[in-house]
Parts: sequence; C-alpha cells; structure tokens
Amino acid sequence: MKLYINLIVILFGLNLAHGQRDLRHLLEKYNNQEVPYVSVQELKMMQTNQKVLVADAREKKEYDVSHLPQAEFIGYKEFSIEKFSQKFKNKSAPIVVYCSIGIRSENIAEKIRKAGYSNVSNLYGGIFEWKNTGYDVFRNGKQTDSVHVFSKNWAKWLTNGKKVY
Repeated sequence: MKLYINLIVILFGLNLAHGQRDLRHLLEKYNNQEVPYVSVQELKMMQTNQKVLVADAREKKEYDVSHLPQAEFIGYKEFSIEKFSQKFKNKSAPIVVYCSIGIRSENIAEKIRKAGYSNVSNLYGGIFEWKNTGYDVFRNGKQTDSVHVFSKNWAKWLTNGKKVY
C-alpha cells in the first residue's frame, strides 16, 4: 500500500512538472520575454506588502466572469495607452498585467513600458495559474469559482475552477 501511494505521488509530481514545462514552452513560443515575469506567489506577496496596480488585459466579457482581487480592467482589443496614461499617472508605480495565461498581457505590458512606465511585469500563467494555485477570483466583489477560459484550445490550462466559455 505504501509503495502504491508513493507511486501515485511520484506520478502526480511528474504530471505537474510536465504541465509547467509545457506552459513555459508555450510562453516561449508566443512571447519575446521583453517584459519580466512575476509569479502568482510574488504578486500575492506584493499585494500584501505594497500598493500594486493589477491590470487585466483580457476582453470585458472575460473580466466580467471573474478577475483577480482589486484588478483594473484595461482590456486588450480596446486598450488605449492614452486612456491608461490619463488614469494611471505614476510611471514608477509597480504594475502587473495579466490575461488568461500571459500572452496578451505581454503585448499590453510592452505598450505600457514603451509609454515610459518603468516597473511593469507580466503575470506568469495569468489568471489560470492564479486560480490553479488556489487563489481566489472575484465577480462583482464576491468570490467565485468561475473563470472565462477564452476558448476550448486554452481551456486545458485551467485545472482548478469552473470553466466558462
């Protein structure tokens, strides 16, 4: 019995490691790593120790299903650096941009950095990694288990929570 349990633990660990490697490869494929990553654990600590702008770079329908605590919707297709700059004037404040897994957010974070913001990061694994780690997401100020998964192709990256399309 003990051998069986150890085998299950080993296989589970290999599966998690494989999933992280696959996510890393996916992000390497689509991102150019011009914007530094911050892990979900680092963001969680940042939120308890300092004021940080958490910027949601998904579509409004995704944000409306759920978002990170205190997240500001900035959008993706409708993102405007002019509107962003008018609303967020402190160009040295810490900013963490996120999306579903971290691809769209890198594009938006690059635009923010090019506008002169100096402390911009991309959330590694996005809201999916946040929820997969067990952190809470919110809708209308209330905790929810639902996460918009963008598409069926991206849904496999969310392993914890209710998938909404």
